Amino acid sequence: MTTYTTRMLILGSGPAGLSAAIYGARAGMKPILVQGIQPGGQLMTTTDVENYPGFADVIQGPWLMEQMQKQAEHVGTQLMYDTVVEVDLTQRPFRLIGDGGDVYEGDVLVIATGAQAKWLGLDSEDALKGKGVSACATCDGFFYRGKKVAVIGGGNTAVEEALYLTNHSPDVTLIHRRDSLRAERILQERLFAHKGVTVLWNKEVDQFVDGGGTAGLVAIDLIDTVTGEKSRLDTEGGFVAIGHHPATELFRGHLKLDEDHYIWTETGSTRTNVPGVFACGDVMDKVYRQAVTAAGTGCMAALDAERFLAEMEFELAEAAE
Repeated sequence: MTTYTTRMLILGSGPAGLSAAIYGARAGMKPILVQGIQPGGQLMTTTDVENYPGFADVIQGPWLMEQMQKQAEHVGTQLMYDTVVEVDLTQRPFRLIGDGGDVYEGDVLVIATGAQAKWLGLDSEDALKGKGVSACATCDGFFYRGKKVAVIGGGNTAVEEALYLTNHSPDVTLIHRRDSLRAERILQERLFAHKGVTVLWNKEVDQFVDGGGTAGLVAIDLIDTVTGEKSRLDTEGGFVAIGHHPATELFRGHLKLDEDHYIWTETGSTRTNVPGVFACGDVMDKVYRQAVTAAGTGCMAALDAERFLAEMEFELAEAAE
Protein backbone atom coordinates (compact mmCIF):
# COMPACT_ATOMS: atom_id res chain seq x y z
CA MET A 1 0.00 0.00 0.00
CA THR A 2 1.31 3.43 -0.99
CA THR A 3 0.12 6.83 0.20
CA TYR A 4 0.17 9.71 -2.30
CA THR A 5 -0.19 13.27 -1.00
CA THR A 6 -0.98 16.46 -2.90
CA ARG A 7 -2.47 19.92 -2.44
CA MET A 8 -5.13 19.17 -5.09
CA LEU A 9 -6.67 15.74 -5.51
CA ILE A 10 -8.94 15.16 -8.52
CA LEU A 11 -11.25 12.21 -9.09
CA GLY A 12 -12.39 11.70 -12.68
CA SER A 13 -10.62 12.07 -16.01
CA GLY A 14 -13.14 13.49 -18.47
CA PRO A 15 -13.06 17.08 -19.77
CA ALA A 16 -13.99 18.45 -16.32
CA GLY A 17 -11.32 16.59 -14.36
CA LEU A 18 -8.57 17.20 -16.90
CA SER A 19 -9.40 20.91 -17.19
CA ALA A 20 -9.25 21.21 -13.41
CA ALA A 21 -5.89 19.43 -13.51
CA ILE A 22 -4.48 21.76 -16.16
CA TYR A 23 -5.49 24.88 -14.23
CA GLY A 24 -4.43 23.38 -10.91
CA ALA A 25 -1.02 22.39 -12.23
CA ARG A 26 -0.44 25.82 -13.74
CA ALA A 27 -1.24 27.31 -10.33
CA GLY A 28 1.50 25.19 -8.78
CA MET A 29 -0.76 22.80 -6.87
CA LYS A 30 0.87 19.67 -8.39
CA PRO A 31 -2.44 17.82 -8.72
CA ILE A 32 -2.89 14.08 -8.56
CA LEU A 33 -5.72 12.84 -10.77
CA VAL A 34 -7.21 9.39 -10.14
CA GLN A 35 -8.73 8.34 -13.44
CA GLY A 36 -11.45 5.99 -12.26
CA ILE A 37 -13.23 3.14 -13.98
CA GLN A 38 -13.51 4.90 -17.38
CA PRO A 39 -10.37 6.94 -18.12
CA GLY A 40 -11.28 9.78 -20.45
CA GLY A 41 -14.97 9.74 -19.55
CA GLN A 42 -17.89 9.53 -21.97
CA LEU A 43 -15.94 11.04 -24.87
CA MET A 44 -13.95 7.80 -25.08
CA THR A 45 -17.09 6.19 -26.52
CA THR A 46 -17.95 9.15 -28.77
CA THR A 47 -16.78 9.00 -32.37
CA ASP A 48 -17.39 12.22 -34.29
CA VAL A 49 -17.12 15.45 -32.27
CA GLU A 50 -18.11 18.54 -34.26
CA ASN A 51 -19.02 21.06 -31.57
CA TYR A 52 -15.88 21.40 -29.44
CA PRO A 53 -14.41 24.88 -30.04
CA GLY A 54 -11.11 25.20 -31.85
CA PHE A 55 -11.45 22.50 -34.49
CA ALA A 56 -12.73 23.30 -37.98
CA ASP A 57 -12.93 19.63 -38.95
CA VAL A 58 -14.68 16.76 -37.20
CA ILE A 59 -12.47 15.21 -34.50
CA GLN A 60 -12.68 11.92 -32.62
CA GLY A 61 -13.66 11.86 -28.95
CA PRO A 62 -10.82 9.52 -27.85
CA TRP A 63 -8.27 11.69 -29.68
CA LEU A 64 -9.54 14.84 -27.92
CA MET A 65 -9.25 13.18 -24.52
CA GLU A 66 -5.77 11.90 -25.35
CA GLN A 67 -4.69 15.46 -26.16
CA MET A 68 -6.20 16.84 -22.94
CA GLN A 69 -4.50 14.10 -20.95
CA LYS A 70 -1.13 14.86 -22.53
CA GLN A 71 -1.59 18.56 -21.79
CA ALA A 72 -2.44 17.86 -18.14
CA GLU A 73 0.67 15.68 -17.76
CA HIS A 74 2.84 18.21 -19.58
CA VAL A 75 2.01 20.98 -17.11
CA GLY A 76 2.64 18.78 -14.09
CA THR A 77 -0.36 16.56 -13.29
CA GLN A 78 0.32 13.06 -11.97
CA LEU A 79 -2.21 10.62 -13.46
CA MET A 80 -3.05 7.50 -11.47
CA TYR A 81 -4.73 4.47 -13.04
CA ASP A 82 -6.90 3.38 -10.13
CA THR A 83 -10.54 3.04 -9.08
CA VAL A 84 -11.55 4.62 -5.78
CA VAL A 85 -13.72 2.45 -3.54
CA GLU A 86 -13.80 4.46 -0.30
CA VAL A 87 -13.71 8.13 0.70
CA ASP A 88 -13.19 10.01 3.97
CA LEU A 89 -14.30 13.64 3.83
CA THR A 90 -14.57 14.14 7.59
CA GLN A 91 -11.19 15.86 7.91
CA ARG A 92 -8.44 17.43 5.85
CA PRO A 93 -6.46 16.16 4.12
CA PHE A 94 -9.29 14.27 2.44
CA ARG A 95 -8.59 10.58 1.83
CA LEU A 96 -9.51 8.37 -1.10
CA ILE A 97 -8.72 4.64 -1.05
CA GLY A 98 -8.19 2.71 -4.30
CA ASP A 99 -9.32 -0.84 -4.91
CA GLY A 100 -5.73 -2.05 -4.52
CA GLY A 101 -5.33 -0.35 -1.14
CA ASP A 102 -3.37 2.73 -2.24
CA VAL A 103 -4.31 5.92 -0.40
CA TYR A 104 -4.63 9.37 -1.99
CA GLU A 105 -4.65 12.45 0.24
CA GLY A 106 -5.41 16.02 -0.79
CA ASP A 107 -5.82 19.37 0.92
CA VAL A 108 -8.66 19.98 -1.53
CA LEU A 109 -10.70 17.51 -3.54
CA VAL A 110 -12.24 18.07 -6.98
CA ILE A 111 -14.91 15.53 -7.93
CA ALA A 112 -15.45 15.05 -11.66
CA THR A 113 -16.87 11.53 -11.84
CA GLY A 114 -19.47 12.41 -14.47
CA ALA A 115 -22.77 10.74 -15.33
CA GLN A 116 -23.84 7.96 -17.66
CA ALA A 117 -26.87 7.99 -19.92
CA LYS A 118 -29.53 5.41 -19.16
CA TRP A 119 -30.10 2.98 -22.03
CA LEU A 120 -32.91 0.60 -22.87
CA GLY A 121 -30.59 -2.40 -22.60
CA LEU A 122 -31.31 -3.92 -26.02
CA ASP A 123 -28.68 -5.80 -28.01
CA SER A 124 -29.73 -3.93 -31.17
CA GLU A 125 -29.32 -0.64 -29.31
CA ASP A 126 -25.77 -1.49 -28.31
CA ALA A 127 -24.90 -2.62 -31.83
CA LEU A 128 -26.12 0.65 -33.38
CA LYS A 129 -24.69 3.17 -30.90
CA GLY A 130 -22.97 5.80 -33.03
CA LYS A 131 -24.62 4.35 -36.13
CA GLY A 132 -28.00 6.00 -35.76
CA VAL A 133 -28.64 5.44 -32.05
CA SER A 134 -27.60 8.17 -29.62
CA ALA A 135 -28.34 9.41 -26.10
CA CYS A 136 -27.62 13.10 -26.79
CA ALA A 137 -29.60 15.11 -29.32
CA THR A 138 -27.62 18.27 -28.55
CA CYS A 139 -24.40 16.42 -29.35
CA ASP A 140 -25.50 14.49 -32.43
CA GLY A 141 -28.64 16.14 -33.81
CA PHE A 142 -26.62 18.15 -36.32
CA PHE A 143 -25.70 14.93 -38.15
CA TYR A 144 -29.37 14.29 -38.93
CA ARG A 145 -30.18 17.46 -40.83
CA GLY A 146 -33.23 16.93 -43.00
CA LYS A 147 -33.67 13.33 -41.83
CA LYS A 148 -36.50 11.60 -40.01
CA VAL A 149 -35.66 11.05 -36.34
CA ALA A 150 -37.28 9.60 -33.22
CA VAL A 151 -36.90 10.27 -29.49
CA ILE A 152 -37.68 7.62 -26.86
CA GLY A 153 -38.89 8.83 -23.46
CA GLY A 154 -41.54 10.89 -21.71
CA GLY A 155 -39.82 13.21 -19.25
CA ASN A 156 -38.34 16.68 -19.52
CA THR A 157 -35.21 15.42 -21.26
CA ALA A 158 -37.16 13.60 -23.96
CA VAL A 159 -39.43 16.56 -24.70
CA GLU A 160 -36.53 19.03 -24.71
CA GLU A 161 -34.56 16.80 -27.08
CA ALA A 162 -37.55 16.35 -29.40
CA LEU A 163 -38.03 20.12 -29.56
CA TYR A 164 -34.31 20.68 -30.09
CA LEU A 165 -34.27 18.20 -32.99
CA THR A 166 -36.91 20.24 -34.84
CA ASN A 167 -34.08 22.69 -35.55
CA HIS A 168 -32.54 20.03 -37.78
CA SER A 169 -35.31 17.63 -38.76
CA PRO A 170 -38.72 18.31 -40.35
CA ASP A 171 -40.07 15.00 -38.99
CA VAL A 172 -39.59 14.20 -35.29
CA THR A 173 -41.46 11.39 -33.54
CA LEU A 174 -41.63 11.07 -29.75
CA ILE A 175 -42.17 7.47 -28.59
CA HIS A 176 -43.59 7.00 -25.09
CA ARG A 177 -44.64 3.79 -23.37
CA ARG A 178 -47.55 5.43 -21.53
CA ASP A 179 -50.55 7.57 -22.54
CA SER A 180 -49.32 10.76 -20.86
CA LEU A 181 -45.98 12.53 -20.46
CA ARG A 182 -44.08 13.14 -17.22
CA ALA A 183 -42.57 16.37 -18.56
CA GLU A 184 -43.44 19.79 -17.15
CA ARG A 185 -46.69 21.24 -18.43
CA ILE A 186 -45.08 24.17 -20.25
CA LEU A 187 -42.81 21.79 -22.18
CA GLN A 188 -45.76 19.59 -23.10
CA GLU A 189 -47.65 22.60 -24.43
CA ARG A 190 -44.69 23.59 -26.62
CA LEU A 191 -44.38 20.01 -27.88
CA PHE A 192 -48.04 19.56 -28.76
CA ALA A 193 -48.12 22.95 -30.48
CA HIS A 194 -45.20 22.08 -32.77
CA LYS A 195 -46.33 20.84 -36.17
CA GLY A 196 -43.06 19.02 -36.79
CA VAL A 197 -43.51 16.61 -33.86
CA THR A 198 -45.66 13.47 -33.75
CA VAL A 199 -46.26 11.57 -30.50
CA LEU A 200 -46.73 7.80 -30.46
CA TRP A 201 -48.48 6.78 -27.24
CA ASN A 202 -48.28 3.40 -25.49
CA LYS A 203 -45.33 2.19 -27.54
CA GLU A 204 -42.17 0.39 -26.40
CA VAL A 205 -39.07 -0.23 -28.49
CA ASP A 206 -38.72 -3.89 -29.41
CA GLN A 207 -35.56 -3.42 -31.44
CA PHE A 208 -33.55 -0.99 -33.53
CA VAL A 209 -33.34 -2.18 -37.12
CA ASP A 210 -29.94 -2.24 -38.84
CA GLY A 211 -30.00 -1.56 -42.56
CA GLY A 212 -26.75 -3.48 -43.05
CA GLY A 213 -23.46 -2.33 -44.48
CA THR A 214 -22.93 1.37 -43.87
CA ALA A 215 -26.66 2.16 -43.66
CA GLY A 216 -26.90 2.05 -39.87
CA LEU A 217 -30.32 2.55 -38.30
CA VAL A 218 -33.22 2.43 -40.77
CA ALA A 219 -36.22 1.72 -38.53
CA ILE A 220 -37.46 1.04 -35.01
CA ASP A 221 -39.71 -1.94 -34.28
CA LEU A 222 -42.37 -1.11 -31.69
CA ILE A 223 -44.78 -3.01 -29.45
CA ASP A 224 -48.05 -1.48 -28.25
CA THR A 225 -48.05 -1.65 -24.43
CA VAL A 226 -51.87 -1.99 -24.35
CA THR A 227 -52.73 -4.29 -27.26
CA GLY A 228 -49.39 -6.01 -27.89
CA GLU A 229 -49.63 -5.05 -31.57
CA LYS A 230 -46.32 -4.74 -33.40
CA SER A 231 -45.43 -1.93 -35.79
CA ARG A 232 -42.41 -0.42 -37.51
CA LEU A 233 -41.34 3.23 -37.66
CA ASP A 234 -38.92 4.13 -40.45
CA THR A 235 -36.26 6.49 -39.13
CA GLU A 236 -32.57 7.28 -39.53
CA GLY A 237 -31.96 8.57 -36.01
CA GLY A 238 -33.06 7.16 -32.67
CA PHE A 239 -32.38 9.22 -29.52
CA VAL A 240 -32.79 7.46 -26.18
CA ALA A 241 -33.78 10.12 -23.63
CA ILE A 242 -34.74 8.30 -20.43
CA GLY A 243 -32.37 10.07 -18.05
CA HIS A 244 -28.84 9.82 -16.64
CA HIS A 245 -27.10 8.17 -13.69
CA PRO A 246 -24.67 10.57 -11.96
CA ALA A 247 -21.67 8.68 -10.58
CA THR A 248 -22.24 9.70 -6.96
CA GLU A 249 -22.57 6.35 -5.17
CA LEU A 250 -19.24 6.91 -3.40
CA PHE A 251 -20.43 10.18 -1.93
CA ARG A 252 -23.87 9.27 -0.61
CA GLY A 253 -23.84 10.05 3.09
CA HIS A 254 -20.69 12.16 2.68
CA LEU A 255 -21.94 15.06 0.51
CA LYS A 256 -25.24 16.80 -0.06
CA LEU A 257 -26.96 15.49 -3.20
CA ASP A 258 -30.03 16.88 -4.94
CA GLU A 259 -33.28 14.98 -5.56
CA ASP A 260 -31.79 13.35 -8.68
CA HIS A 261 -28.59 12.30 -6.83
CA TYR A 262 -26.36 14.90 -8.50
CA ILE A 263 -23.84 16.60 -6.21
CA TRP A 264 -25.27 19.85 -4.85
CA THR A 265 -23.12 22.94 -5.42
CA GLU A 266 -23.57 26.56 -4.44
CA THR A 267 -25.16 28.66 -7.18
CA GLY A 268 -22.50 30.18 -9.40
CA SER A 269 -19.67 28.07 -8.01
CA THR A 270 -18.40 24.51 -7.70
CA ARG A 271 -18.34 24.51 -3.89
CA THR A 272 -20.14 21.61 -2.21
CA ASN A 273 -21.49 21.57 1.34
CA VAL A 274 -18.10 20.32 2.60
CA PRO A 275 -15.47 23.11 2.66
CA GLY A 276 -12.54 22.20 0.42
CA VAL A 277 -14.53 19.77 -1.73
CA PHE A 278 -15.56 20.92 -5.20
CA ALA A 279 -17.63 19.26 -7.93
CA CYS A 280 -17.57 19.89 -11.67
CA GLY A 281 -18.84 18.43 -14.93
CA ASP A 282 -21.80 16.11 -15.39
CA VAL A 283 -21.72 14.90 -11.78
CA MET A 284 -23.21 18.28 -10.78
CA ASP A 285 -24.67 19.50 -14.09
CA LYS A 286 -27.91 17.85 -15.22
CA VAL A 287 -28.89 20.65 -17.60
CA TYR A 288 -26.17 21.17 -20.23
CA ARG A 289 -24.08 17.95 -20.19
CA GLN A 290 -21.63 19.04 -22.89
CA ALA A 291 -17.87 18.51 -23.09
CA VAL A 292 -17.24 22.25 -23.34
CA THR A 293 -19.43 23.09 -20.31
CA ALA A 294 -17.77 20.29 -18.33
CA ALA A 295 -14.37 21.74 -19.19
CA GLY A 296 -15.59 25.17 -18.11
CA THR A 297 -16.75 23.96 -14.70
CA GLY A 298 -13.44 22.10 -14.35
CA CYS A 299 -11.68 25.44 -14.74
CA MET A 300 -14.05 26.94 -12.17
CA ALA A 301 -13.32 24.13 -9.70
CA ALA A 302 -9.56 24.68 -9.96
CA LEU A 303 -9.95 28.43 -9.41
CA ASP A 304 -12.33 27.86 -6.48
CA ALA A 305 -9.88 25.36 -4.97
CA GLU A 306 -6.95 27.73 -5.40
CA ARG A 307 -8.85 30.53 -3.65
CA PHE A 308 -9.88 28.20 -0.85
CA LEU A 309 -6.27 27.16 -0.17
CA ALA A 310 -5.08 30.77 -0.31
CA GLU A 311 -7.71 31.82 2.23
CA MET A 312 -6.83 28.90 4.53
CA GLU A 313 -3.13 29.72 4.38
CA PHE A 314 -3.85 33.40 5.10
CA GLU A 315 -5.97 32.50 8.12
CA LEU A 316 -3.26 30.15 9.44
CA ALA A 317 -0.61 32.84 9.01
CA GLU A 318 -2.77 35.37 10.87
CA ALA A 319 -3.42 32.91 13.69
CA ALA A 320 0.33 32.26 14.06
CA GLU A 321 1.16 35.94 14.51
